Amino acid sequence: MIPQSFIQELLARVDIVDVIERYVPLKREGTNHVARCPFHNEKSPSFKVSQPKQIYKCFGCGASGNAIGFLMTYNGLEFVEAVRLLAGQVGVQVPEEPWRGGRGGSRPGSAGPEPDAIARLHEYLREATRFYREQLRTSPQAIDYLRRRGLNGETAARFGIGYAPSGWQNLAQVFDDYASAELATAGLVVDGESGRRFDFFRNRIMFPILDQRGMIVGFGARVIDPQDQPKYLNSRESPLFDKGRELYNLFGARRAIREAGRVLVVEGYMDVVALAQHGIGYAVAALGTATTAQHVHKLLRQADDVVFAFDGDAAGRRAAWRALENSLGQLVDGKNLSFLFLPQGDDPDSFVRREGREAFESLYAGALPLSGFLVKELGARGDLASSEGRARLVRDAGPLIAQMTGAPVLARMIRRRIAELSGLQDAELEGLWPAAGGRGVQSAGAVAQAVRPAAAPMAASQSSMRPRRRAAPSLARNVLQCLLSNPALAGRVECPEQADRDPEWRAVLAVVSFVLGQSAELRAAGVLQAFAGTEHEALLREVDADAPDWDDVAQVEEQLDGANRQVREQLRRAEAMKLAQAGSLASMTPEMRDALRELLRRS
Repeated sequence: MIPQSFIQELLARVDIVDVIERYVPLKREGTNHVARCPFHNEKSPSFKVSQPKQIYKCFGCGASGNAIGFLMTYNGLEFVEAVRLLAGQVGVQVPEEPWRGGRGGSRPGSAGPEPDAIARLHEYLREATRFYREQLRTSPQAIDYLRRRGLNGETAARFGIGYAPSGWQNLAQVFDDYASAELATAGLVVDGESGRRFDFFRNRIMFPILDQRGMIVGFGARVIDPQDQPKYLNSRESPLFDKGRELYNLFGARRAIREAGRVLVVEGYMDVVALAQHGIGYAVAALGTATTAQHVHKLLRQADDVVFAFDGDAAGRRAAWRALENSLGQLVDGKNLSFLFLPQGDDPDSFVRREGREAFESLYAGALPLSGFLVKELGARGDLASSEGRARLVRDAGPLIAQMTGAPVLARMIRRRIAELSGLQDAELEGLWPAAGGRGVQSAGAVAQAVRPAAAPMAASQSSMRPRRRAAPSLARNVLQCLLSNPALAGRVECPEQADRDPEWRAVLAVVSFVLGQSAELRAAGVLQAFAGTEHEALLREVDADAPDWDDVAQVEEQLDGANRQVREQLRRAEAMKLAQAGSLASMTPEMRDALRELLRRS
């Protein structure tokens, strides 16, 4: 393992501007550097690199991180590989600390607030991945299976594919403490009803699943023996793994997605791997579940064009419809979602192996845009030649279009198409359908009162498109912004009473404690890295994304001083309330009355 203290020292030593300029031309703009984002297509620069903070962030796609994170995302590297690359660029050697899972105790080299348990879970999965890859090299059966599926050794190595051998306790030779509860938490072992423990994955091809930081969080596993069931088996939910949020190969595909300008969503791991071997590296897959709203949100941050590829049978169309339903609330005008149905009997794996890359990509021309797929599927549910069929179309379309709050222009265009097919006026539909976010179509008796002039909906849509004024940050977030801008101010932070009861103030306490415990000077990059994987990570990244670009240290100090004054004022008011509630003035001692007058005067 790489000691956390070394990672902090490395981040303090490198200059993120020098690191990124190796790959992206930067232009100085005040205290920052800007460029067109390397992670999505854009015409004007929204990618900003902060030299004082040593972090980057894109205000277009939301990508952000430090020098290590940039190398991971840009080059498709795992965390450890990115650390080694960065260390090599500045000419330092990466120290390694031996660690074997299951012995308990603290994580060696840990210098930050990342829970030891989370670090151990990651290490368990890395150790298991190494074991499975070693087993693949020595298993003729597994190698023969992959060859029959058309995979070569280079592709298997690229995706870290391995093999979980037959047998019940193979991982006992990997982990010193096979009985560790954390091995079960990581999803590597299970305890049977008899109390006997055994490996969760057996006689399966193993596909490591990486999160957006390039960390292994679980596995997908496919059977070799057709008699085994189920065909695909995913890791169980864990503190690291949520299959409703993760997408297979999203981390590895980022560069190809950026270059292609699209992301292709398929149904299986083998589809992703086969497509990549044939030059289509921008494919990802849901993890044995329907595409969720969280999946779509992630995908739309990666590319403006998202193509869902499904088998052409009835099951494929049902899966496509579920993906559509879960996409509606995530849609944004200007983004394109489309649905590609393969020829009957084909999946992406079989088609690309038989026909090749060019033939597969030519299928995109026949993909249905989301609007077309929605209208086509709803229209097929009834006979549009009858009034009843058209009424059903209107009934079914209303709740779906109401979910498209982020894409008012597209929603209006679909509504016009529904009006054409139903024979109703646009204003009549406006009266029948609920406002965005409603639950269903209004009753027929409400139609007369609901009809409004056709111009009114457009005004509402235009209003919804106006940017909303960002709410002022809370006091705790303001303090966090100051700390991320200048961690050296940690010793000057004042916190309210019972701060540990509030999630945002708990984050303040954690950052202050961490910074004060470090011997070397820190910048925002080091703080954010230290809190990766903790309960405070998401909040800190939100706070950093919203932080203003203060020109100098004096401005940050002024902000923190103002926040401290507010904290002291809150304390005074709380003390005044306590004294006022203690009883009547007559029952107070002279000292209590003087203290109350002073507190009330200041309040």
